[in-house]
Amino acid sequence: MRSEEHAGWERDFPVRYLLVREDAHEVEDDVPWGRCAEVEGLFTDPPPLPREVLTLRGCPRESLLVRAVADGVPPVRLLGDGTLSIEPSNPSNDGPHRFWELEDMVVLAQWPTPGDPGCVDIVVGTGIREDHFWSTKRLPSSPLFDLWFPSIRGDGPSGGCRSVDGLFTPRPQRPTPSVHLIGCEPAAPLLDLLRRPALQEGDPITLRCLDRHGRTMTRYRLGLDTVEARPSVLGGALIDVTVTDPGDDRPTRAARAVWEVWSEGVPTRPNQWARFDAGGRTAWLALTRIGPYVADGLSGGTYHLDGEHVTDRAGLLLALGEALLGPGAHYGTCLDSVQDSLCGGLSVVPPFTLVWHQAAIARRALAEDVLHHLGGRSYFEESVHLLRERGVTVVLE
Repeated sequence: MRSEEHAGWERDFPVRYLLVREDAHEVEDDVPWGRCAEVEGLFTDPPPLPREVLTLRGCPRESLLVRAVADGVPPVRLLGDGTLSIEPSNPSNDGPHRFWELEDMVVLAQWPTPGDPGCVDIVVGTGIREDHFWSTKRLPSSPLFDLWFPSIRGDGPSGGCRSVDGLFTPRPQRPTPSVHLIGCEPAAPLLDLLRRPALQEGDPITLRCLDRHGRTMTRYRLGLDTVEARPSVLGGALIDVTVTDPGDDRPTRAARAVWEVWSEGVPTRPNQWARFDAGGRTAWLALTRIGPYVADGLSGGTYHLDGEHVTDRAGLLLALGEALLGPGAHYGTCLDSVQDSLCGGLSVVPPFTLVWHQAAIARRALAEDVLHHLGGRSYFEESVHLLRERGVTVVLE
């Protein structure tokens, strides 16, 4: 379904959003459920996670974690954000991994593990978020607990432990703010939904966000299990629809100003993203997924990367995309997808030369952004290494 075909109506304000039930396999079969002038409450920052207390039992003294926390001079107390993974000792027949994100971890106390002088027990305070998508509720019969902290440099995990007290505790779902569809012209499927005496749980609807040309900028999924409708504040035959449980797939407040730029159309000038902070740049990078692209397998030539504003990961990726494909494009939204672009497809492919101007800015800014699982290189160093390894001649100036 082409969004441009549904973006026009005879009113004094534009259509900025479409409601669509999308077919997972056939785009042509997507079903329009409505269109609206505005959406209020879409942009929201998640609240901080509730603080919890964990005890890491049996952490080996030789691990980087214990050496930093218990043996460091001075000992480290602020570990920051990290990851806890539980994996089976025999992955082939003992179930998948489980993951938890650890937010702002602080060391509260530590002491030798009773009966084992080679290990330490560590009590920490942290916010905890489980990765439900990749995880399973079944614990392996012989679990291995690994902890990863960017604040502790080294190859592989920062440390491990035998067990974690307080981890397997029910955590209540945090309520999400409502979303209001303002000035909505409902199509038949949405009207049918609103007429039901009791809504039934079903697949979420897709909210397509349009620019002034009617082209889809991006998409977000909204749950429509609980909705309320009333005459619209914009008048006419329009309605306003409140979605009281829309789900947590929402753009951050930092994305709002970015969307305003993109609502005028795909950016055509370089470095328009540079004025935004890390959150805004990440939102900008998400919008570059829609193109533009180049002919399949374009190679050769020299490209120039403007490094003046490369002070974080998103800035590096945005500057790389602009250097190779122009404003509004991306060459990867992470290093893994950069590697995919280097291998072919609708992209610029090696061999080619990339002249990185003012490279020292990124080298300094990303020096502490260390990728422990990739040999301890910084994000800047790994980016250059990846490009060169795949056949790009990188000239750092």
